[in-house]
Amino acid sequence: MVSLDALALKNSTHLWLEISETEQKKIWQQSQAFSSDSRRWSAYLNRLSLNTFLPWLQAEHNPDATAFPRLAALPSVWEVVNGFGISFGTKRMVLIPTEAVDLSELRVPQEWVDIPSWTADYYLAVQVNLEEGCIRIWGYTTHALLKSMGTYDASDRAYCVDGENLIANLGILWIASQLCVEEPTRSEETVPLQELAIAQAQNLLQRLGNPALILPRLAVPFPTWGALLEHGGWREHLYEQRQGQQQKWSITQWLQAGVSDFAQAFGWHSVELESNFAGARGLESTTELPTLVRTLTIAGQEYELRVKAKNSITDRVWRFELQNAMRGEMIAQGIKLRLLTENLQPFYGNQVQANTPVNKLYLEVALGDTEEGLVWEIEPTPEDFEHEILFF
Repeated sequence: MVSLDALALKNSTHLWLEISETEQKKIWQQSQAFSSDSRRWSAYLNRLSLNTFLPWLQAEHNPDATAFPRLAALPSVWEVVNGFGISFGTKRMVLIPTEAVDLSELRVPQEWVDIPSWTADYYLAVQVNLEEGCIRIWGYTTHALLKSMGTYDASDRAYCVDGENLIANLGILWIASQLCVEEPTRSEETVPLQELAIAQAQNLLQRLGNPALILPRLAVPFPTWGALLEHGGWREHLYEQRQGQQQKWSITQWLQAGVSDFAQAFGWHSVELESNFAGARGLESTTELPTLVRTLTIAGQEYELRVKAKNSITDRVWRFELQNAMRGEMIAQGIKLRLLTENLQPFYGNQVQANTPVNKLYLEVALGDTEEGLVWEIEPTPEDFEHEILFF
């Protein structure tokens, strides 16, 4: 094995970061929940690169840098597409790991370029060298250059840039960001995504959720695929189905049998609350139905989103509450709580706003006899937010 310093001497303009053997073993154990060996291996390379690069970036340049989509959502990405994003300051970068020895080009999956909420300013080429225990960042380009100078390969839906057209020295990126240089990093050219009806999305999930389909990302037109993948709730269901997990994010199931492991990874848990004032009045303390709680960070403050049955599960009347996580603290003026249908459509009475500081915001919704999916939104947008579909 060659030392990292010796490798760096071969090309000092590239960034070389060491991976420990302990880290390799730990990450391999974390990268097993995927539908095929190829997806497990791709997830392994991505997680190795993320766990190596992000701490370095936080230590050297931006302590607040975070992964996007959020860490809990990344497995649903790696099940179908290579790469991961990092937000730093007002900018974003996407890293594309590969074991390839050939550094002749960078190939960026179309999802990272043409899905609006996934688009980044910079795209970094990452070579993973497991034999030498390191990753090598050997070049980068911008979204604007990728769209203008790159070529689109329709066979695997990737934008390709010759290695000689990449910027080899990552230090240039940090200098530009530190000097606040207003470079045109993003192209205004967009690929419109399709609006999906609920029935269409459900049919797609049934078809693409079959793990025997090796490349679901190539099985339908990109505008359809991109719309399905951009919706965090639909993408999570696709991932779960490809793992053979047929359970949905069912509120009634969570209340009766406990919050699913998948949902716990996103921060959901249940609590049992005593009826208000029972103890204070000398009455026997009674326990209500469990309440489902999701902790959120909004504009730097901790809040709790609570979901509970207003009376009983069978009544089908549900209450969504938002309140400050600190007892006695108020909800800030201007915050909005909103509910949408599964395909993100509004309905009558679906939003409430704090016009002044208030103790809590709440919405109540009465549902029919058939299962329905609801999506919650809050303004300002919570940190690490992705759409989730809660089924009732």
